Amino acid sequence: MAHHFANEIPTRLLMWQRVREYAVPPSMIETATARRAAGDWAGACAAARIDVDLDLRAVAERHGAPLAARLRADLRRLAPDLLRWHMPRIAPDGRLRPGLTLTLARYGDPGAVPLSLVVRTPPAWADAGQRVSLAVWEGSGNDVPGHPPHAHPHPSPHPSPHPHPHPHPERRFRFDLHRHLWDAGKSRDLARRCGADEPPPPPPVRDSPSLQAAPWAVGRWAAEAELLLRSEGLAPRGAFTVRLGTGRRAVLELVAPDDSHAPTFRPLRNPLPPQEVAALPVLPEAAARSLPDLELLRAGLITAERLHPLVAGALAAYVPGAASGLDAATGPGREHGDPHRVECRGEVHRIALRDGVLSAIDHDRATLRREELLVALGGPPLPCLRAIDAVHRTPETLPAVRERLAHGDVSGALAVVTALLGPDAVLRDGPLREELMSAAARRIDHGLFRAGLVSEHSAAGQRADAAGGKSSTGSGTAYASRRPRLDRSTPLLTRRKRTSLARPRNGLSR
Repeated sequence: MAHHFANEIPTRLLMWQRVREYAVPPSMIETATARRAAGDWAGACAAARIDVDLDLRAVAERHGAPLAARLRADLRRLAPDLLRWHMPRIAPDGRLRPGLTLTLARYGDPGAVPLSLVVRTPPAWADAGQRVSLAVWEGSGNDVPGHPPHAHPHPSPHPSPHPHPHPHPERRFRFDLHRHLWDAGKSRDLARRCGADEPPPPPPVRDSPSLQAAPWAVGRWAAEAELLLRSEGLAPRGAFTVRLGTGRRAVLELVAPDDSHAPTFRPLRNPLPPQEVAALPVLPEAAARSLPDLELLRAGLITAERLHPLVAGALAAYVPGAASGLDAATGPGREHGDPHRVECRGEVHRIALRDGVLSAIDHDRATLRREELLVALGGPPLPCLRAIDAVHRTPETLPAVRERLAHGDVSGALAVVTALLGPDAVLRDGPLREELMSAAARRIDHGLFRAGLVSEHSAAGQRADAAGGKSSTGSGTAYASRRPRLDRSTPLLTRRKRTSLARPRNGLSR
C-alpha cells in the first residue's frame, strides 16, 4: 500500500521523481540493451554516454592475460544504462555527483593492492552532457586497509589525457560490493540487498527530520558491514563507520555470539582517536541509504512501468499495486491547454505544422505577410501570430526541455522542440533559444576537459571571474588569464625569469 504523506511530498522524492523521468531516457535503455545483447559492450557504453578510457591489450601486457580476461568478462556483463540509473546524484537538480571516482570491480586478493575497474564523473564545471568515463585504476601502496587514501596513483596502463580532480576511488561511493547495481546478471539481487522483502518503515510526518534527509537502511547495516569487512581482508567482526552528514559519522561495532549467528551492530564502547576513526572501513552509501526506487514505488509517485526494466523486474513483486497504481505527476502527462487552437477575431483558428514550420493555417499567406509587416512597423500582432511567437520563445514544454538538457539528453530535448515547432523552424530570441545555446556552449567545456586543455584551477578562476562580473560571454568557454603554475614542463628560461630575485617588478621588463 502506498504511503500518504501527512502534508507534502518530501523534496528528495520529488528530485528522484524528476531524475527517473529524464536522466535515463527509454531510448538510451533500449539502444544500450540491444547492443549489450549483441555482445557489443563498447557500443552499449556509447549509447549510455560513457566514454571508454581503457585498453584491454595494455592491461593484458601489464597484468597478464588471466586478469584481462576477468576484466573483459565484467565489461560484457556491464549494463551501462543500469549503472547510470544508480549513479550517485546531488540535490537539487539530481545531476551526477561531480568529480567522483567510483569502483565497479576490484581484481586481487582481499587486503592486497587492487587493480580496479572504475567509473569517473567530470568536475562540475565540465559536466555538460552528463557524460562519464570508464577506466582502470592501479592502486597505490597506501591503498591497503587501515590507511586513508591519499597517496598518488601509479601510471595507468592507458593514461587519459585529461586530469581528473579526484582520481582515487572514493571509499563512500563504491559498487564493487553491489554488483546488482551495474551487472545485468546480478540485477535480481536488488530486492534482497535493498530490503524490498522487509516491511516498509512508517510514513514520515512533517516535523520528522527524515522528511528532507534520505532515510537510512538501518535494517541492512549489519549484513552489509559484514560483507565490507570481509572484502577488506579484515575479521568479520569489528568496527566500521557510517557517514551521517557533513562532519558527522557514526562509529559502530559489528558483534555476534559466534560465526553461526547473524551479526548485529552497536555503538563502539571505547572512543577512538580521530586518526583511527578515519582509517576504519566506511559503509558505502549504496548500503547505508534506502533505494530511491523503492521509496517512490511505496509512496505511489512512480509506477513499475516507468522504472528501468531490470529494476522493475526485481522490485515489482515486492510492492503490492506498484504495477497498477498511476500517479498524475508521472502518468501519461498532465493535460495542458491546447496551444494549437487560438481565439482570433471572434473565431477559433488552428495552428499546425505546415512544410516543417508551425503556421497559422486558417490565414492565407498574403494576410500573414501583411500582418508581419504591420508588426515590424510597431502594430499589434494577430492572436495567431502572438501564439506562435510565444511557442517559439517560452513554450509550455520549456521545463521538460530544460530537464532533458540538464541531464544530457540533447536528442530528447531537440525531439520535443521539433515536434512542437517543426524541423525547419528558426528559433527566435527568448528563453528556449537561450537554453539551447547555453547547452551547446557548455558542451565545449566538457570537450576541453576531455582533451586536457583546461586545468581544474583555471576553470575555478573562470567561475570566480564570471561571478564577479568580469566575464561577459556567459557560456563558460572564455577562461580568465592567470599566471601559469611552474612545473617540470615549464621552459627553463621562463622559470629563471619568474624566480629571479633581481627581476624588476614593472611592466617594462621582458
